[in-house]
Amino acid sequence: MKTTLNLNINDDRWAQALPEASALSEKVFSTVINTLAPEFLEGKNEVSVNIELGNDNEIQKLNQEFRNLDKPTNILSFANIDDDDFLDSLPEMKDVELGDIIVALETLSNQSIEQQVSFKDHYIHILVHGFLHLLGYDHMEEDERREMEALEIKLLALLGVADPYNEESCD
Repeated sequence: MKTTLNLNINDDRWAQALPEASALSEKVFSTVINTLAPEFLEGKNEVSVNIELGNDNEIQKLNQEFRNLDKPTNILSFANIDDDDFLDSLPEMKDVELGDIIVALETLSNQSIEQQVSFKDHYIHILVHGFLHLLGYDHMEEDERREMEALEIKLLALLGVADPYNEESCD
């Protein structure tokens, strides 16, 4: 199955913060899809996702509109799997668009400094997190959170990123 990532850089500061954003994003997407091989994607020709690298102002507006939270966040994921029409038409689809991800530069940068991890590693972690949401994973309940974190740790290890939930890796 072919994976296609449509990347839109909506803030010029991303070029300095993460010059390899395109190749890195594609690697993360491919790793997630190929490692998890979700059953609902079996037999599909192409799986795609849209990513926008934006900023706090942009993501704050979206967070307010869709989540009723008037503040920026590091990432928002809009999963097509959450749409009943998507699930109804999925069996006939040969090409599947999983959804959209928007990442906020300033929040991501501030978090990487606070957590004492590289911007690149934090970007990879947050992107893995976003892709898991597009595949239907969530963390609203404790068992869901544990399952999602375990998958993140596994995928991050494959991508050469330390376990972000291990207190010792943050020292």
